[in-house]
Amino acid sequence: MSIQQENRFQAIIAHAKEYGFVFPSSEIYDGLSAVYDYGPYGSELKKNIRDHWWKSMTQLNDNIVGIDAAIFMHPTTWKASGHVDNFSDPMIDNRDSKKRYRVDHLLEAHADKLAHEGRKEEEFALLKSMDDLLAKDDFTGLKQLIEDNKITCAISGTSNWTDIRQFNLMFKTEFGAIASDNPNDNVVYLRPETAQGIFVNFLNVQKTARMKVPFGIAQTGKAFRNEIVARQFIFRMREFEQMEMQFFVRPGTEREWYKHWKQQRLNWHLDLGTPTEKYRFHDHVKLAHYAKEACDIEYEFPIGFKEVEGIHSRSDFDLSQHQLYSKKKQQYFDNDIDEKTGKPYGNYIPYVIETSIGLDRMFLLVLSQAYDEETITKDDGATDTRVVMRIPVKLAPNKLAILPLVKKDGLPELARKLMDECKPHFRCFYEEKDAIGKRYRRQDAIGTPFCVTVDHQTKEDGTVTLRERDSMTQKRVPLSEIKNQILNLL
Repeated sequence: MSIQQENRFQAIIAHAKEYGFVFPSSEIYDGLSAVYDYGPYGSELKKNIRDHWWKSMTQLNDNIVGIDAAIFMHPTTWKASGHVDNFSDPMIDNRDSKKRYRVDHLLEAHADKLAHEGRKEEEFALLKSMDDLLAKDDFTGLKQLIEDNKITCAISGTSNWTDIRQFNLMFKTEFGAIASDNPNDNVVYLRPETAQGIFVNFLNVQKTARMKVPFGIAQTGKAFRNEIVARQFIFRMREFEQMEMQFFVRPGTEREWYKHWKQQRLNWHLDLGTPTEKYRFHDHVKLAHYAKEACDIEYEFPIGFKEVEGIHSRSDFDLSQHQLYSKKKQQYFDNDIDEKTGKPYGNYIPYVIETSIGLDRMFLLVLSQAYDEETITKDDGATDTRVVMRIPVKLAPNKLAILPLVKKDGLPELARKLMDECKPHFRCFYEEKDAIGKRYRRQDAIGTPFCVTVDHQTKEDGTVTLRERDSMTQKRVPLSEIKNQILNLL
C-alpha cells in the first residue's frame, strides 16, 4: 500500500469516528481489538445497506424468501458442516515479539512488497508456492517458504519463528446453568456463519412458503470468528454481520445458475453507481472439497483489491451432511417432467448456489467510495477544502437537512412544519446552530444529499433554497413542493 493510499485509509477511519459513523468498542476502557460500534449515522447507513440488499433479494425476486435463524444452534450442526474439525487457520508466532500471524497473510504481505519493488515473477512464484502448500496442508513446507524468503516480524524485525499450527476460529460458550462432569456437555458455539441456519430450515421454509425449486432463502445476521489476526479497521472483525442467500437448484442446472448469480450480484454493486473498474472477479483456484466453482467479487479499497462478496457453487454437500448427521431426509420431490425420460424428476437433494456478502465490508466499501476531499475556488479567487461523503442517495443516513437561516422571525416554525411533513416519508435532520455555510459543510461530511434553507424570502413568496450535495447547486423551490421533489429524487 502506498503512502497516499495509507493516508487516505487513515483519513476515512478518522472521519468515520469524528462524524458518528464508527466508534472503537468500549473506548473508555481502551477498546477491544477488532470490535467496533456503529454510531448515529453509521447505524443508519448500515441499516439502509441491509434494507437495500433485503429488498433486492426478497421483494424483487418471486422465488426468494427470508428467515431469521437463531445465533445459537445445536452443536451437531457445526460437526455436520465441518466447522468443528476444519474451521481453522494456520498460524505462526514470532518468539521474540510474541506476535501471532496468519501464515497466508504473512506471505501475501511479502508478495505485495515484491510487487511494489517491481519483482513480479518472484511475487507470482511465491503466491503459487503458497497456494500449493496450503492445498496440501504442508506446514513444514510453508515454514521453509517463510524462512527462504527471509520474512521477518514487523515488530521484532527477526525471523525467529515457531512451527505452524492450526487454530479453530469458533467461539465456544456454555448453554444453560446445569453443572456436568463432562465439560463438553453444555458447549455451544457462536455461529461463524449464517448459512447453516438456512440449511437446517430448508424443508420448513420449502413447505410453509410453498416454494418450488429453483428457489432461494435469504438471511442477514451476526456471525462471530475468533480471528487471530484481525486488522484493517472494520474489514476483518471478530463480530460482524453477513447478508447471505442460498439458492436451491435441480442437479445439473448448477452451472447456469452460478453464472446467473455471479452476474446478478455484480450488477447489484454497479447499480449503486460505483465505476466498473473498481470491481473485479477473482475465481478460486483452490476449491473446498465440496465446491464445484467459486469466485469473489473484489473492490479496490485504499488497502488494495479485497473480497466483498463470494459466490459459490456448493453442490449438495450441506443438505447431504445434515441428512447424514440428523438421520432426517433433506430431499425435495420434483414433479416436473424430465424431457429425457418423460418421467418426473422425483426425489433428490438440491444443489446450492450461495451468495454471501459481508455487511460491514460493504459499509466500508460505501465509505471508501464516497469519501472525497474537494478543493473549492471562491468568488474572490481564494481556495477552500471541503470533505464530502458522496454516499448514494438511497443509502444516505439523512435524506434531507432542514435549516432555518436564523433562530427568529418565525423561520424555525416554518422549518419545523416542513420537518413534520417530511419525516414520515424519509429521514430528515433539523439544525439551527451556526452560520449556514458551516451547517452545509457538516451535512456534506455526513453525506446528506439535500439541504433546504428557510429564509426571509420564504415568508414573502413561500419558496425555499434547495441545495444539492455533490454539485452544491442551489435553486428556489416552493415550500409546498419540497416533500414530493425529494421523494422523486430518491
